[in-house]
Amino acid sequence: MAKYAFFLGCIAPLRYPGIEKSTRVVAEALGLELVDLKDASCCPAPGVIRAFDKTTWIAAAARNLALAEKEGLDILTVCNGCYGSLFDAAHELAEDKELLADVNKVLAKIGLEYKGTTKVRHFAEVLYNEVGVEAIKAKITKPLEYQVAAFYGCHFLKPSKIKQLDDPENPHILDDLIEATGAKSMPRKQKVMCCGAGGGLRAGFPANAMKFTQTNLENIKESGAQYIIDVCPFCHLQFDIGQKDLGFNIPVLHLSQLFGIAMGMDEKELGLSAHQTPVVL
Repeated sequence: MAKYAFFLGCIAPLRYPGIEKSTRVVAEALGLELVDLKDASCCPAPGVIRAFDKTTWIAAAARNLALAEKEGLDILTVCNGCYGSLFDAAHELAEDKELLADVNKVLAKIGLEYKGTTKVRHFAEVLYNEVGVEAIKAKITKPLEYQVAAFYGCHFLKPSKIKQLDDPENPHILDDLIEATGAKSMPRKQKVMCCGAGGGLRAGFPANAMKFTQTNLENIKESGAQYIIDVCPFCHLQFDIGQKDLGFNIPVLHLSQLFGIAMGMDEKELGLSAHQTPVVL
């Protein structure tokens, strides 16, 4: 059984615990062992902290990487922001030995050292590349007939030159994973557009953030999708809460929750009642 250090991030455990619960149960069903990463902090948020103080950002990220390295495990996260922050930090530290030495001077103050060996993985990417679509299909007990919108977000695929997961402008990984449940991923305009929340836009310029959200929702509604399927709790939050003020009512599910439904999990286990936009299955 493949084993990973489970990096929860901030939003999932605090705002959408159903994402955490469904990820744990789905991972176990698919042969993945998730080990809690003790004493982990915020990733930290790439669009905010890195923009203001890169030294603080990379030291905080390196601390999380060092905790996983200490356990001899790679990190697995269900959040695009956490994935982007930790992946980028691990990449920079692996490429720049002088930077790694500087960061270790900071970590030494708290009794840690990072050797640069931790790999950072996203839950969706692990499902696609390590578990495989056919193995997932074999675990589906309740095939779905939903028409859905696959929402990739920004940090899952990009920066594409170092992640090299998929075509960043016309991706298919998430669509393939969704359709393993029997659901249909509906084609739409501007498929890889930002949800509007990232880079501090939601906090600093909420009106501009909502313009992105509205455009996405209009495209999703036009596609005929009944649900939005995301792989990031921050995108999840933006769509779940933001659309109420925009006059839309398209339920939002994290990919792990979609798999939970298709694997016959109870709705209470999935935490669907925590959503602001009601999820009616």
